[in-house]
Amino acid sequence: MNLEEKAFLDILKHMRKKYEFTYDDDKQLELAKEMKVTVDDVAQYPDWAGCDDIKAKLKVDLILLLHKYGFPPVANDDVYKGVLEQAENYKKNN
Repeated sequence: MNLEEKAFLDILKHMRKKYEFTYDDDKQLELAKEMKVTVDDVAQYPDWAGCDDIKAKLKVDLILLLHKYGFPPVANDDVYKGVLEQAENYKKNN
C-alpha cells in the first residue's frame, strides 16, 4: 500500500469509527485502492479543481464506487461528503 492509498484508507476508517459501523478490513483496503485509481483517472487534468463538470464526475464516480462496495452499510451523506473532501484534498496536495 502506498501513501495515496493510505490516505483513502484513513478516511474510510475514520468514517467507520465516527458512525460506528462494521466493515470488513480487506474489503475496505480494496475500496481504498480503487478510490485512488478513480480519483487519479478523473482528476488527471491540471485545472480539474476549477472545472465543475470534472468535480461533478468525480463525485458521482466515488459515490457509485462506495455504493458498489456497500460503504457505508446504510447511506449517509456525511460519509460521502467526508470521502469526497479527502479525495479533493489528496489531488490538490499531490
